[in-house]
Amino acid sequence: MVGGDAAGRREQLVLAAFGRVAEVGFEGLRLRQVAEDVGIDHSTLHHHFATKQDLVLAVAEYATRQFWVLGEGPADPVRALRAHLAGLLRMLDERPELFAVTVELDLRARRDPAVAEAMARHQAGWREVLSAVLAAGNAAGAWRAPLDVAVTTELVIAVVKGVRLAPETAGAVFAQLEDALIGTRGEQS
Repeated sequence: MVGGDAAGRREQLVLAAFGRVAEVGFEGLRLRQVAEDVGIDHSTLHHHFATKQDLVLAVAEYATRQFWVLGEGPADPVRALRAHLAGLLRMLDERPELFAVTVELDLRARRDPAVAEAMARHQAGWREVLSAVLAAGNAAGAWRAPLDVAVTTELVIAVVKGVRLAPETAGAVFAQLEDALIGTRGEQS
């Protein structure tokens, strides 16, 4: 897209960097290669991202934004939780590169306060959605037992983050998580 608008070029650079991180991790991310992938000169990249860190933060925003679509679910909390987990399972199957990048981002966040802050900010929406579903399930008596919403939200997120490393187990893991939370109470939903 030679001659495209600045927002379009910026998005191309983020997508190219995202692809590189999925392929080689952050240690292999080279700005010259990202610029080449988009068909621009390395110096032109710096018109869109002053530093490599700025590009990394844009990749973090892009990657976490992909999960926002999972917030749109049925009003029934049992169906909403099942739909959320089914959506994640589909994403694991259809977009393995997304999960490879989020693993890289989580690892980088442990050493990089700016990435940690960006990831926390972008994941806040995920926590809000899960917390709302879990709280609604508590109010409706939908769960096997009343849940500590904050703890269970972190449990679901930890399960999802863990299964990224063994995606072939995701179906069985999510089924076990559903059973642990919903049990037979939610079978009628």
